Amino acid sequence: MENKSTNRSFAQLFNLSFGFFGVQIAYALQSANISRIFATLGADPHQLSFFWILPPLMGMIVQPLIGLLSDKTWLGPIFGRRKFYLLIGAIIAVAVMILLPNAGNFTFEQSAFLGLNAAMWFGLFSLMFLDTSINIAMQPFKMMVGDMVNEEQKGTAYAIQSALCNAGSLVGYLFPIFFTWIGLANTAPDGVIPDSVKWSFYIGAAILILCVLYTFFAVREMDPKEYAEFHGIKENTAKADSKDDNKRIILAFLTIGLVQFFCWAAFMYMWTYSNGAIASQCFGWDGVNTAASAFQDAGNWVGVCFAIQAVGSLIWAALLPAIEHKIGNKGAYILSLIVGGIGFISIFWVHDPYVLWLSYALIGAAWAAMLALPFTLFTNAIEGSSKMGTLRGLSNCTICLPQIVAALCGGLLLKGCCHDSQAAMLVVAGILLFLGALSVFLIQEKKSN
Repeated sequence: MENKSTNRSFAQLFNLSFGFFGVQIAYALQSANISRIFATLGADPHQLSFFWILPPLMGMIVQPLIGLLSDKTWLGPIFGRRKFYLLIGAIIAVAVMILLPNAGNFTFEQSAFLGLNAAMWFGLFSLMFLDTSINIAMQPFKMMVGDMVNEEQKGTAYAIQSALCNAGSLVGYLFPIFFTWIGLANTAPDGVIPDSVKWSFYIGAAILILCVLYTFFAVREMDPKEYAEFHGIKENTAKADSKDDNKRIILAFLTIGLVQFFCWAAFMYMWTYSNGAIASQCFGWDGVNTAASAFQDAGNWVGVCFAIQAVGSLIWAALLPAIEHKIGNKGAYILSLIVGGIGFISIFWVHDPYVLWLSYALIGAAWAAMLALPFTLFTNAIEGSSKMGTLRGLSNCTICLPQIVAALCGGLLLKGCCHDSQAAMLVVAGILLFLGALSVFLIQEKKSN
């Protein structure tokens, strides 16, 4: 019988999260290629941001729902509590990853509905199922660490998960340029997705299911009795929050949420407009013909730039503890967002694809801070609250809602403020990060007694 003092081996901690490597490959392929795919299918640049509404919307709905359902699930030693949802999500994701890049190959009627042709509608529904399934598969990994790892080893377990997450991102981002390098076609007839992208999704799907199956069979979840004893579950006697506590929590939620709004809106525009911006700035794209090699080559380079961003994020994350020690959590947050904002704005003046590496490495500083510091500041602010679990769940809205708002406004900003320049949208992203840095001053970082 396991108890809270039981330490797990490195292999056991690794097995808990190994499937996350495959899931993150799928997520990286989606992040780096969705704008490319829909532009190839015929989407107008002003429509591109609308396709990005689905990922955060699905995340806001699916992740809390899977958490709620799996908390009440026990399907025996084979399917367990979380593993059932992990497997279902992976199977759906694999099917959609095979179908989505083939949206341009199917024979559809060419009539448009609400400005979208049939191939784009097929792609849109495929994206909805892909993101839903990725969220279904992703959430159990986070929860299994919480379920099965003691407090002493949680930091190590999440560090392993983070390393696998970043490794999966790098692989997914680099797949298209790798498959182009080994000889697969990176261009295709008008409205058809190139083979380099298709095979990236096919191989990504294969790796996803193999990694998930490894975790599925390597991990044994605790049965309900073991789970209750391990967590010391008993009647909740926590003291209710006082009025002062509630005021402090609401203020923390609103101020940190404001910073998150600017940050996640900025990254939404990076994911949406990097392909068009890089194609125009560095590859000589005419802004119209998405079947041209200039646009598709830029699509490969987007993956490389996103991989550089991930590396920059890892390096900055290693430096953050020392920076926090010198200037505090808020100071480190402000500095990180300013560095990231400079990276975004610099893209507007860059015409050499290799110089872009510096821009995206700087953007990685903001990404590293966004993944760590809001959680630290919010946890400090709500420490001692009787509703910590619920509040942490609600904090996911500060990630998803900004992306939805940014996606709804993207087309209007592109046309009205940026004169159809997708590179100018990355300047908007940089300005948003600067506004986020200013908003950090509003946060009151205060631990409760």
